[in-house]
Amino acid sequence: MSNRTLYLSNIPVEEALQRFQAALRPHIQAKAEQIEVIHALDRVTGEAVYARCNSPMYNSAAMDGIAVISTRTRGAGESTPLTLGTGDYTAVDTGDPIRPPYDAVIMAEDLQEAADNGVIIRAAAAPWQHVRPVGEDIVQGEMILPSGHTIRPMDIGVLLSGGITELSVRTRPKVAIIPTGTEMVEPGADMPDGGIIESNSRMIEALVRHGGGEPTRFAPVPDEYERIKSTLQECARQFNMVLIIAGTSAGREDYTVHALRDLGEVAVHGVAMKPGKPTILAVVDGKPVIGVPGYPVSAYLAYETFAMPVLRSLSGFAAEDTPLVQATLARKLVSSLKHREYVRVKVGKVGERLIASPLARGAGAAMSLVRADGFCVIDRNSEGMNAGSTVDVLLSRDSHSLEHTVVSIGSHDLILDLLADLMPPGASLSSTHVGSMGGLLALKNGEAHIAPFHLLDEETGTYNIPILKNLFAGRKMALIKGVGRVQGIMVRPGNPLGIKGIADLTRCNYINRQRGAGTRLLLDYKLKKRGIAPSEITGYEREAATHMAVAAAVRDGGADAGLGIRAAAMAMGLDVIPVGEEDYDFAIPAEFLELAHVQAFVETLKSAAFQEKLEKLGGYTTEQCGEVMLIDC
Repeated sequence: MSNRTLYLSNIPVEEALQRFQAALRPHIQAKAEQIEVIHALDRVTGEAVYARCNSPMYNSAAMDGIAVISTRTRGAGESTPLTLGTGDYTAVDTGDPIRPPYDAVIMAEDLQEAADNGVIIRAAAAPWQHVRPVGEDIVQGEMILPSGHTIRPMDIGVLLSGGITELSVRTRPKVAIIPTGTEMVEPGADMPDGGIIESNSRMIEALVRHGGGEPTRFAPVPDEYERIKSTLQECARQFNMVLIIAGTSAGREDYTVHALRDLGEVAVHGVAMKPGKPTILAVVDGKPVIGVPGYPVSAYLAYETFAMPVLRSLSGFAAEDTPLVQATLARKLVSSLKHREYVRVKVGKVGERLIASPLARGAGAAMSLVRADGFCVIDRNSEGMNAGSTVDVLLSRDSHSLEHTVVSIGSHDLILDLLADLMPPGASLSSTHVGSMGGLLALKNGEAHIAPFHLLDEETGTYNIPILKNLFAGRKMALIKGVGRVQGIMVRPGNPLGIKGIADLTRCNYINRQRGAGTRLLLDYKLKKRGIAPSEITGYEREAATHMAVAAAVRDGGADAGLGIRAAAMAMGLDVIPVGEEDYDFAIPAEFLELAHVQAFVETLKSAAFQEKLEKLGGYTTEQCGEVMLIDC
């Protein structure tokens, strides 16, 4: 047996799913079981449900009052009140039976007590007035719920009213989840050198449960062929579906496809999608088995694309339509002609347009799944999409909330996460980090509400306002004051290389920020003043998208130094050599200041809760935080 696997194909997504479903069709049968109605919430009916009794079961009073014989009330009116004696009526409450000879109800508020214990009425009662007839709501023998219906809270009440206490529901598919990898370590366990926390299986476990299955998650199986094969064989025998994670690619210890070929039929190995290419679709002992790639984003997309439709077939759930919206792409995307690519995006409404801002694209960028509002899908045979293009976005977030989202594109700072967390209910903050200049250009193109930035004007030596006036000439803008912060060279504790300033960066391994970032522009300004060429700095071309990414690289030894804010250095336990103080502010077109969610953002900046969190974080000054300055550009 070869230890290295070649892809059988690079099959388009739709064709891969069709092949898999065709291979499963002879084996897939949704099963049913009897359960009590009171435990049936979110279950799927296995067959149509018919009422066993009427509701109401008898003619009943719809109001509190008196039951009367309608013919005896004729002639009653405002000018001709009629007195009914005790033999002409009987007192009733809502829901009481109405028995012959009574055939109508008069409401209590339409009655007046008579002197001789009778009642006075001033309107005749029509036959069956305020009487609920037998079977008005539910008639015995009528269908209450069809088959394949997902049971809701209101359905439970109606079922019980119709005399149903038990019903047939589709059995929840039992799904085995098998993480693999010798390097995988359970969360919370001691971490050996080279170990990786096994988290994908817990994500898949939650997805299965959310989709109506009953997951059973196994401990990680090491990269040993016989162990993987025997585990697969046993799970295929006991479970309705098997998901095996990692080991699906072409590495020396990727045994999954070999084991599946020995045990059953591999319908597909290799799908034209990115992330998620090394997905395996197989059938073992008549059960669907899916080889899920090991990178988190690949695992998620493989599940959503292939496992979820099969799980819904097994559980009887109807296919869900993913909300699809059209949005304007904020940044150019380049893509391969070979794959359908799923690009994570942030989405918000700016003016009359939805704006989609791409996030990190790597298959291992798990946080991009958390931050994303949806996926921009770039089909095969497309080289990508230009900025400003209209794209389709599969939303993973409530579309209504997009109307109340402050779209922020620009420079990164830790305070953006604090602000997003503190935004009041009904408003939210969506941040994409492209650097100060990239954010201002997005603002100029109408792709954001605000642009956080910190740009030094070389001529005046001041921050932000000169740049804003120059870039937005002739337009009415505003500056929302943010925080003051210290920029400095971050180094490991104790400063082992003895770095004292910018000139010392020529003798260390440096990590830079991306082009257009205010921090990078500050570095370039400082280098220029000292006559130092960027080529003299090892690592100048190595880029990180955030201050925290720079700090993490320095802390873990991937770089000796990097320019960034003091707060990031403090968060990572690093030392910092100050280079200068700067203003981190928010540019905004003046017309957006009246938006309710923008006002909520400004109030959050001013809030005591935000100030308290900044104080704990350290490294900031807040004297003007939340002040709004109108600027005639």
